[in-house]
Amino acid sequence: MAQQPPVILITGGAQGIGKGIAAHFLDKGWRVVILDQNAEAISACRQDFSDPDNLLLITTDVSREPDVASAVEEAARWGQGLDALVNNAGIADPDTGPIEMLELDQWQRRIDVNLTGAFLLAKHAIPHLRQRRGSIVNIASTRALQSEPNSEAYAATKGALLALTHALAVSLGPDVRANSISPGWIDVTAWQADAPSEPQPLSATDHEQHPSGRVGKPEDVAAMVAYLVSPDARFVTGQNFVIDGGMTRKMIYEE
Repeated sequence: MAQQPPVILITGGAQGIGKGIAAHFLDKGWRVVILDQNAEAISACRQDFSDPDNLLLITTDVSREPDVASAVEEAARWGQGLDALVNNAGIADPDTGPIEMLELDQWQRRIDVNLTGAFLLAKHAIPHLRQRRGSIVNIASTRALQSEPNSEAYAATKGALLALTHALAVSLGPDVRANSISPGWIDVTAWQADAPSEPQPLSATDHEQHPSGRVGKPEDVAAMVAYLVSPDARFVTGQNFVIDGGMTRKMIYEE
């Protein structure tokens, strides 16, 4: 009997970085499950990805445990197991205004989606991942390490994801590995469901300020995910990998 392709579940996978990761793994022959709350983006994926036998799309709010439990079980049945989980879903806008004006419901919603969602997916996926000696990758942000003003809620959730990652690694090893990726500036314009037909191009300055010489792409993050869930990374767990073109290593002073 032919061996079944490995199965990866990606939250927030219908657009942005998550969609780039999904495309990468479909190209590698994996079976891909995408969870996303955005029904319009889910619908667009049905048109953009032409491999229905290897793709399962589920509209899900990752902050709701009944929805998550149901989605994970559906994914595991469809894929006959799970090999990898990528917790990518998140409210992407980091600017919530001055903290003294930040409403509690805005703060809580970011925690519910960005952090609690990752916890819930891990909780319900772990039994399936254990069976396959699988892997978890949490998508954090360089904003877990450095900040702009008025980004307290977003930064707090991404910093907490780093701590959740190393806690999972210690609790779940050696059966399941857990790592995180902290992307910097990743241009996701072409990967958005509502992408403009004529997007504003990035400037030379946008690219040149990066020590790598360019702004990042979803493919850059996807390549690191692919390494982390592969057998080549069996000795790698509990780690955070910064993918930002070198920006967090660059001293910047106003002149």
